[in-house]
Amino acid sequence: MKFIIYNLGCKVNAYESNVMTEKLEAAGFILTDNLKDADIAIVNTCTVTNTADNKSLKTLRQIKREKENIILVAVGCLVQVNKDILKEKANVDIAIGNVGKSKIVDLINEYLLKKQRLENVIDVMHSGFEDMKLNNFDKTRAFVKIQDGCNNYCSYCIIPYSRGNVRSKNKETIFAEIKELIKNGHQEIVLTGIHTGHYGSEFKDYDFADLLNDILKIKGLLRLRISSIEIVELNDKFMDVLRNSKVLVDHLHIPLQAGSNEILKLMNRRYDLNYFENKIEEIRKIRPNISISTDVIVGFPNETEELFNETIETVKRIEFSKIHVFPYSRRKGTKADLMDGQVDESVKKERSRILVNVSKELEINYMNKFIDSEVEFIPETYKDGYIYGHTGNYLSIKMLGSKSDLKEPKTCKIKELQYPYLIGE
Repeated sequence: MKFIIYNLGCKVNAYESNVMTEKLEAAGFILTDNLKDADIAIVNTCTVTNTADNKSLKTLRQIKREKENIILVAVGCLVQVNKDILKEKANVDIAIGNVGKSKIVDLINEYLLKKQRLENVIDVMHSGFEDMKLNNFDKTRAFVKIQDGCNNYCSYCIIPYSRGNVRSKNKETIFAEIKELIKNGHQEIVLTGIHTGHYGSEFKDYDFADLLNDILKIKGLLRLRISSIEIVELNDKFMDVLRNSKVLVDHLHIPLQAGSNEILKLMNRRYDLNYFENKIEEIRKIRPNISISTDVIVGFPNETEELFNETIETVKRIEFSKIHVFPYSRRKGTKADLMDGQVDESVKKERSRILVNVSKELEINYMNKFIDSEVEFIPETYKDGYIYGHTGNYLSIKMLGSKSDLKEPKTCKIKELQYPYLIGE
């Protein structure tokens, strides 16, 4: 049987979609990118905003409209927090929450046997970590999911309800997975999760910094990258790892979310600007050329023009290397949805545009620092006589080369900036 998979939402969703794809293919199912050829359609849903809910539902309904007899499978966050809506508004045959994605083959086979609607939605607040493993053997960069869930309860976020409490992967399982990936030619490992830096918070004497230290002892690992980490998780133990290991790359993605203390408080973020900026200064004393990227939400309830301008001043002062800009989107079930002072959509759009331009300016400033410098990068793709890849601090490099150069580290001198690439020689 042939299947098609639609991934909506975050990088963790993308990771889990790839895991499901690998498991289905290993069981003899055939992946297709054409709905007309598919017998099964899987939608890995997102519920982070009302808009995400609507997009997930629209995708599910559209699939059934185009192919009425297809086996429709809805998995993930929307299923977890609102499984009833799938009965009312989408003719779903199999519903799987955020626990059970790794059992996709068994659940589909059960449906094929019984021919009855199947629902597998488990309480994520009281479940353990679901082990997943992604082979990734044809790529340079490999992702390893080490953690799930979040305990922060930011006022705009539904994720703690859809993903549950923090739960962590067994460290020995992580080490074995990384060793196998290295054995199969991977140069870089990316640690990912819903709240990656909270790894081990349910353990007695083992935290994220301990995990990093142990991973860095694994032979053959060229680069270790963290997908994202919160500023409050950068404790002294983490700083020691940053100070003592060259394998941990010169890039950290640290969400700021707002550049004013007033909005940070409304968001229920667990720091103020003084704490954030002092910690960034501490990082740069250890790694002067480190790339620090961030997330910022614009148009949060009660964000005035003055507070938005304060955010612009803050991000320029911190000198981020890149900003991922998100216009605030309401989500039913969160405190922010009930707040007064909701910002008009046209204002959000304009503020997003302004901040995206600021981000590009900061990104170019950071990239220009490396002109005439020697850098090491790993070529990931080849096209029209050029190889493309990234440095440890995530600079995008373009250089003359061939397919035979792929996946092996290269050293080059940066000659010029042709945004979004630095041209190597």
